[in-house]
Amino acid sequence: MAKGEGGEQYSNASLLNKPVSSDGIQLARKHEHRNRLSVCNKICYAIGGAPYQITGCALGFFLQIYLLDVAQLDPFYASIILFVGRAWDAITDPTVGFLVSRSPWTRFGRMLPWIVLSTPLAVLSYFLIWYVPPYEDGKVIWYLFFYCIFQTLQTCFHVPYSALTMFISSEQKERDSATAYRMTVEVLGTVLGTAIQGQIVGMANAPCLPGPGDIVANLSTSSKLLNDSEPVISLEHTRAAYMIASGVICAIYVLCAIVLFFGVREQKESSSRPRSEPMGFFQGIKLVMGHGPYAKLVMVFLFTSLGFMLLEGNFALFCSSTLGFRNDFQNILLVIMLSATLAIPFWQWFLSRFGKKTAVYAGSLSVIPFMILVVCIKSNLIVTYIVSFAAGVGVAAAFLLPWSMLPDVVDDFQVQNPDSTGHEALFYSFYVFFTKFASGISLGISTLSLDFAGYISRGCTQPTAVDLTLKLLVSAAPVALILIGLVILYWYPIDEERRQGNRKLLQEQRENEADSETDSTELANMV
Repeated sequence: MAKGEGGEQYSNASLLNKPVSSDGIQLARKHEHRNRLSVCNKICYAIGGAPYQITGCALGFFLQIYLLDVAQLDPFYASIILFVGRAWDAITDPTVGFLVSRSPWTRFGRMLPWIVLSTPLAVLSYFLIWYVPPYEDGKVIWYLFFYCIFQTLQTCFHVPYSALTMFISSEQKERDSATAYRMTVEVLGTVLGTAIQGQIVGMANAPCLPGPGDIVANLSTSSKLLNDSEPVISLEHTRAAYMIASGVICAIYVLCAIVLFFGVREQKESSSRPRSEPMGFFQGIKLVMGHGPYAKLVMVFLFTSLGFMLLEGNFALFCSSTLGFRNDFQNILLVIMLSATLAIPFWQWFLSRFGKKTAVYAGSLSVIPFMILVVCIKSNLIVTYIVSFAAGVGVAAAFLLPWSMLPDVVDDFQVQNPDSTGHEALFYSFYVFFTKFASGISLGISTLSLDFAGYISRGCTQPTAVDLTLKLLVSAAPVALILIGLVILYWYPIDEERRQGNRKLLQEQRENEADSETDSTELANMV
């Protein structure tokens, strides 16, 4: 039940049954045609999502091993950097979302100026994350400072970009199609980030260092071959390779921001539905978390994302240290991301055929057997490649579905609160806040666990406790977290019937707005 301008109440049914004039129908049709996005528009919009995934993939897969083996920080300090950096990143998301929601409209839009202005400093800070300063005492402060600065500036890019989904078109079908394009490009971005970072660094991978146990045991055959076959590569070569990779990624970041700015037109909200008055920060938290479907969806993806982030953050170390694929781990990661890219069209078809909620169950459950299998099999490179390719199919669902379901929650909120508008950035920013905070916790705890287990930087072999810890971090813990998220999903109320009902109601509201604009125009002409 909602209120009209004169204070009278009308029901959702009355909205559906209200007659619409021929002029209103024509305006609605023009409105629908205007909101159709060309393939070029969708591609340009999708390209804007690549920087977040490219940098996020490089940091997620490689920052931990970089801090431990290249910058040679103590695991305890590395865990502090990873946790504080991600926790700070999480805090900045709702803060930036709050500021974006209060931003005035400009001739370039409300979201695009944030994206353009944050890009130059973001790429500079990202580059400096992968630089090893020439002094030892200030290393921890250096990495913590530039990591936090980059996360803040990237938030100023990504939160407005995420909210831009609601402003490229008012048609749900067009937004879903653009989201599918975006997810495909973002997964391609993870492939690109993994390929650039992994292949460049892999060509200059410094050999491992034998420890006391290796000397007593006369080393393993694989360690001997590794150190004999690449004697010329030093730690300095590896550090230079990380900087080259970061420079390439920075150039791609800037290019994608330019394409997004010139290829996407941000649509202004309807004049007949003015934005709500700006609200306070904590008022915004209460608003978004008070919407039941949103709170449940956030909890679902909080747990499932935490599981996938544990896998992502520790898989490189698991491949290189536990499985012994020190020279091949970057190729294994690339196979996972390539498989995920190829599976995106399948999941887009699946969710349109069977519904988004069913797709979450199918996608998340499909990856669990391979998480278990990868730690149970013996160290076999071919089998590991096959398992990784199969696991990538489930990873694709984890990329696509959260961002495909968030617009449904925003639409549901707009149906239930027709007089409260302009809060899209808050919904997206708080979702990102919870997932990033979970990521910070996962990386901090996992790196700290390796410290307690006795991890040896650049060691040819690791203690048994380290191998066991890595197996728990890439298998048992992620599986448990994913299952918890799927249990919560059972109570998520927006099914396909409710989603389609919301779509019809919002479409009817837009037709009534078009009718109102027609009446206003006719009255003005008469006067």
